[in-house]
Amino acid sequence: MQNSDKDKTKKATPKKKPRKTHSGPIRDKARTKGRLVEAVGKVIKNKGYAALTGPNIAKESGLHKKLIWTYFGGIDNLVEEYLQQKDFWRVAEKEVIQELMEAPEEIGKNEIYSLLESQFKSLLSDELLRKIIHWELEGENKVLRKIADQREEVGEQLFKIIEPEFLNVDGVDLRATLALQIGGLYYMALHAKSNGSTSCGIDVNEEIGEKRVLNALKEIIYHIYNKAKVKK
Repeated sequence: MQNSDKDKTKKATPKKKPRKTHSGPIRDKARTKGRLVEAVGKVIKNKGYAALTGPNIAKESGLHKKLIWTYFGGIDNLVEEYLQQKDFWRVAEKEVIQELMEAPEEIGKNEIYSLLESQFKSLLSDELLRKIIHWELEGENKVLRKIADQREEVGEQLFKIIEPEFLNVDGVDLRATLALQIGGLYYMALHAKSNGSTSCGIDVNEEIGEKRVLNALKEIIYHIYNKAKVKK
């Protein structure tokens, strides 16, 4: 009888229902902002950056255009947020660069090559990133200039670490050499992906062409390190 009574007691005890989770205003706000930022990329990809208007962004996001001003204060700020998220130096390699900054003594030719290799491959694979670079080249834009200046600031942080060992070395200009490499990588990637053409007969749309360019990049970086007798 006692066991039976205990069983009845157990059965009579109501089970606690799992607490319902509500998204809440903070999560809703983050989700809405994310949809608007994502919509910027869709507009650029489908219609081009000239089409970055409130109605177009609203249509792509499925939200009312007034939310652009509610959460971002305007289209420029929204576009800047999107560009901050897409920029290579500030996002794709952010963790890598932070790690290098924390261990500056370990930054050598292999690390510099890896950064430029990643940048080149990102340009070849990311259509939206290429569109942004094209946009930068088309004319003055305060948002794009701000992003470019921030990108330069990241580069300066790296130069402050690696450049001292190259100063006063005859025949070695680290900054100019890397500037030429970066400019060349940008040009070849943008040119090849825009119209499928080659550069000096090399097609970086093909794996063999990409490898040839990266091999040459490594050779040049190794050369200036060896010439400056920097053993890293």
